[in-house]
Amino acid sequence: MAGFKLTYGTMYNPPEELHTGFDTAIAKLKANLGKEYAMIIDNKDVFADEKFDDYSPINTNWKLAVMQKGSEKHAEMALAAARKAFHGWSHTPWQERVRLLRRAADIIDERLYELGAAMALEVGKNRMESLGDVAETADLIRYSCDMTEQNGGFIKPMGIDPLPNHNSTNTSVLRPYGVWLVVSPFNFPFALTGGPAGAALVAGNTIVMKPATDTPFIVRLLAECFRDAGLPDGVANFVTGPGRTLGAALVNSPEVDGVTFTGSYDVGMKMFRDFANGKYVRPMILELGGKNPAIVTKNANLEDAAAGIIRSAFGLQGQKCSAGSRIYIQEEVYDELVAKLKELAEKLAIGDPTDRKVFLGPVINKSSYQDFQDFCKEAAEAGGKFLTGGKTVMDGEMAQGYFCQPTLITDLPYSNRLWKYEMFLPISTIGKFKTIEEALDMANDVDYGLTAGVYGSQEEVEYFFDRIEAGVTYANRPQGVTTGAWPGFQPFGGWKGSGSSGKNAGGYYYVQLYMHEQIRTLVKPK
Repeated sequence: MAGFKLTYGTMYNPPEELHTGFDTAIAKLKANLGKEYAMIIDNKDVFADEKFDDYSPINTNWKLAVMQKGSEKHAEMALAAARKAFHGWSHTPWQERVRLLRRAADIIDERLYELGAAMALEVGKNRMESLGDVAETADLIRYSCDMTEQNGGFIKPMGIDPLPNHNSTNTSVLRPYGVWLVVSPFNFPFALTGGPAGAALVAGNTIVMKPATDTPFIVRLLAECFRDAGLPDGVANFVTGPGRTLGAALVNSPEVDGVTFTGSYDVGMKMFRDFANGKYVRPMILELGGKNPAIVTKNANLEDAAAGIIRSAFGLQGQKCSAGSRIYIQEEVYDELVAKLKELAEKLAIGDPTDRKVFLGPVINKSSYQDFQDFCKEAAEAGGKFLTGGKTVMDGEMAQGYFCQPTLITDLPYSNRLWKYEMFLPISTIGKFKTIEEALDMANDVDYGLTAGVYGSQEEVEYFFDRIEAGVTYANRPQGVTTGAWPGFQPFGGWKGSGSSGKNAGGYYYVQLYMHEQIRTLVKPK
């Protein structure tokens, strides 16, 4: 693939080699489904007394894997292994940690197709989104390595005290916290486990990874990449099981020195409050979703706007915290753009996301499937009109999965709660505005501040960048109005209710979140 770099922006026109590799990997994987996978604690496979089956949302008759139903005991085992390994790992020269993490990233690249196939079956992502999730993970890990190298391991000389008869030197050193917990979501299970894990590890922390119950299989494969890279025993641990037992035991343990959680606002805020009950303040990095606006002015290129809106609204079935779920169109171009959006949405192929022609796969589970139906009913009862979609899909084999039509809703009163509530589904609402000032007021009038996009003139773009309350912002981007961030290009993170740190993953300042500062003053007589 000389000359081609896979990102979420370039995935719409990939070389044929990507399709060939994926097709080979998916055929091999489908012939070997249903195996049992252990947890990994202290670099050893650990089995629990209870198991659970992991099924595909594409077809609920497809059993992908048998996973372990870990308990409080397994949480304690994993934390103990991480604690035991911390001293040795934190005192490993940062250059060696970088080398091992780069090796893990290389292994991820080597297994791109195998991992992408597993992602598609377990999450329901289309093939290019699945391959992108895997490729992004390797780049997130490498970017944390890059920042560590560029900053010399975060060992920096400070000023020399003006003391007579003494030499007084000061050195700032960023040092790891200890044992770091990574709790990841179902929608980007590889990148949102591997990215934080890579940053925590290269900083010198040891980790425990706890995936979402819907997506344990793909994260087990990530844990194997860390293990196969040669990380020492206990440095990277992987556990699976219910959030109410295993997850709670991890979050509530005094053995945890820091947490990265990606998920819903409600769950994240509860975790934040529970974590605050510890003996002292400990760091918690939260990414808690979004309700992301797209603003289209009368000066916009409407072809670009239509393409970017559809890609952001319906990529991964709208199950992205960066999904474009609120569309504001200036009244002068409203009818023209709405017609274009309807045409593009109705052309989207729905079905088995491993098929190269398919754009929309299933939603993740039965609960989301029911939520889709409930939200559509609520919108209709409030006066919303369905420009497209509004129904589940029961055709042929899709009746065995959780398939929903891409849904665009117009005429929903701005007072309705769905304009501000994160549905996390293939549903977007469309409204009119008179002035860009009015549009920005509405765009900012939510608890979230993750991503946002605009199509308009240069003057309007500059005004948008200055006024919008969001951590990731795009202008005139046909590849996606609110989606498509990539490490080293668009660091990803949010403001307000969307995030806790103000520092974005894949950016200049992220890996430092996994370390705290120590000042070393040394005084010697002259």
